[in-house]
Amino acid sequence: MALKILKERIMRDGHCLEGGILKVDSFINHQLDTRLMRQIAEEFQRRFADLNVNKILTVEASGIAPAVILGCLMDLPVVFAKKKVPSTMDDMYQTTVRSFTKQSDYSLVVSKAFLTPADHVLFIDDFLAIGNAAKGIINLCQQAGATIEGMGFIVEKEFTHGREMLQEMGINRIESMVIVESLDNCEIKLKE
Repeated sequence: MALKILKERIMRDGHCLEGGILKVDSFINHQLDTRLMRQIAEEFQRRFADLNVNKILTVEASGIAPAVILGCLMDLPVVFAKKKVPSTMDDMYQTTVRSFTKQSDYSLVVSKAFLTPADHVLFIDDFLAIGNAAKGIINLCQQAGATIEGMGFIVEKEFTHGREMLQEMGINRIESMVIVESLDNCEIKLKE
């Protein structure tokens, strides 16, 4: 049911912008449809029920909502990688990521207190495009000695091949709620 509703919302309220950008800010990453977000989190919970995870990891800001709702459902702590180094954080893992949407670099940081070799991580985010944010999370987990058990995305842009890159990096469990086949001519085509 969540997938059907999500597809309908993308087709009705999503907008294609130049450069292969899908704008879903009216219900996913600016204004949130909380009922839909809960349904998405419930579907992630179902899909990842067989994994042995003790922590959910995401990137600020758009990944926080689905990750927190999933954390509540799975009774797990949620850690979000920050995009700016806080003045109060001095012992951290850090990596640099290239933004697909903004075409600029930014730092991702996680406190060493919240990501350890004992952690079995489920990464949740809003989009999988070329996979740069996920690649940054992989780097942070490698620095910490943490294990990534799976990755979940609300929307995957299949035509940007991020999934293939993540699989080449050893991520075998990737779940996407909706897969966009194409945004050619600013027409949204979803995979059935």
